[in-house]
Amino acid sequence: MTIDRQTLRWNGWGLVTQENPYPDGAAQWIFIRDALGMKELPSTPAKRFTDISLPKSRLDAEAISRLKEICGNNQVRDDDYERAFHARGKSYHDLLYVRAGKLEIAPDAAVYPRSPEEVEQVMTFCLKHKVALVPFGGGSSVVGGVTAESGSLERAVITLDMTLMNRVLKIDKKSMTATVQAGIYGPHLEKALQEHGVTLGHYPQSFQFSTLGGWIAARGAGQQSNRYGKAEKWLVAAKLVTPKGVWQTEDYPASAAGPNMNQIVAGSEGTLGVICEATVKIHEVPQVKDYRGYLFKDFKSGARAVRAINHADVPVAMVRLSDAPETFFFQAAGSSSGGGLKAKLQGAYLKMKGLDAPCLMLIGLEGDKETVAYARQRTAAIAQKHGATAIGASAGRKWFHGRFDGPHIRDPLMDRGIGVDTLETSTHWANILPLHEKVSAAITKAMTENVPETGQRGIVMGHISHSYPDGASLYFTYIFPRKLEDEAGQWLAIKRAASDAILEGGGTISHHHGVGTDHAPWLVEEKGARGVGALQALKKEFDPEGLLNPGKLLG
Repeated sequence: MTIDRQTLRWNGWGLVTQENPYPDGAAQWIFIRDALGMKELPSTPAKRFTDISLPKSRLDAEAISRLKEICGNNQVRDDDYERAFHARGKSYHDLLYVRAGKLEIAPDAAVYPRSPEEVEQVMTFCLKHKVALVPFGGGSSVVGGVTAESGSLERAVITLDMTLMNRVLKIDKKSMTATVQAGIYGPHLEKALQEHGVTLGHYPQSFQFSTLGGWIAARGAGQQSNRYGKAEKWLVAAKLVTPKGVWQTEDYPASAAGPNMNQIVAGSEGTLGVICEATVKIHEVPQVKDYRGYLFKDFKSGARAVRAINHADVPVAMVRLSDAPETFFFQAAGSSSGGGLKAKLQGAYLKMKGLDAPCLMLIGLEGDKETVAYARQRTAAIAQKHGATAIGASAGRKWFHGRFDGPHIRDPLMDRGIGVDTLETSTHWANILPLHEKVSAAITKAMTENVPETGQRGIVMGHISHSYPDGASLYFTYIFPRKLEDEAGQWLAIKRAASDAILEGGGTISHHHGVGTDHAPWLVEEKGARGVGALQALKKEFDPEGLLNPGKLLG
């Protein structure tokens, strides 16, 4: 089972039929306009598909015919819709170009293989004809990871859409592993696994429209990674097709036979080979899921509580702590009433409790009844010790049921002259608060210097999204008035300021989004010259002609 590309937005997020969460006249628009200091919200709709044009395909009829011999007539698409859909990913930067109809970069065809053997044959074709190949799953990359670039040779580009390779091949409930084709979408994977009483438990915000292979390639993290782990933790083995042939990584519970090659696959971003199959760790479907909320007087006390929960080895699925701006913004933006008596009473109660600018913590627990009951008691006690006010399960339920909704807000914001982007990092506990402050300040300054009019401003919000005994991930969302005459330049100025602040402040350039093209300029500073040299040597070994995903990861 896959998703028909015609049902998906080629220039936005989600299904074509997705309901607008902020329709015209919604109370949220007044709040957002005023928060950004905008006098009015301009109309900035995306170009209609019928009004765009794509460059002529560089693949001639003979090449298309050969590809159809390999994969079948219906699996080779060179029509404008397929080429536009596969041109870029889903970052804010990508959408600036796609929404404007600027598709000078687009694949010359999209090919849908159905087996590793077909991937091999397509690879052979590309080697023979010097055609670049871009592996593509759901296309949800937010760092320029699937842009149909051809590299310095200006050659033709084929996007290899893996979503027809979407079967669960084997479930081993003794070893608690599953072997799955890499093109399967998140919902389809979980449905197939849960029919057997098991789960992978990997639920990124992109879950509905991203694939297993993409999660591995970007070294992704699900929202419940405290329990189920990031991609590099649950990946057991992988089967890749490389320009030098099939590569099957080792499949052992543990091994001391040199470095684990699966750690090279996770995060390789399609630059070393095409991930066709993966064996992953699975778990029994949890008997109980318990999500509830707590309010802290400030981010510092909340961060201490997150750290204490990790150091106490409490079995949690998720601990998420929003800073005060994020707590306030999403509460206000999520309200359809725009205020009223209930909001005033809630504000008065929080002020009485000393929570003038509260920070929301959400704790998610999953497992059997006994384990969840124990974890609930322990996390509540730790939160209380650090000054939390418990607000019950309603906040947790609200987040859980809307946990995939965030990306749907971006399109209506962009339709009204507003930009919204995200970035993330991770650092050690001793550095969490300084880095949070440094990056927030850098983004705020860059937004202030790059707004269209005096008096306008941006908003930066952050939260701890994933946590470990030694540190945590910081995730930032920032919203700003778009500089319509230089949108890409505005985005780049903010991105550079934030990325420089992250590395100068002791954070990684990415915790789970990956490198792609957007983070490549900062990779040498993080990995060091020798580290990047080692990655370049791997690239030369697996892909000496530079065929795979040009421009990504290593630039």
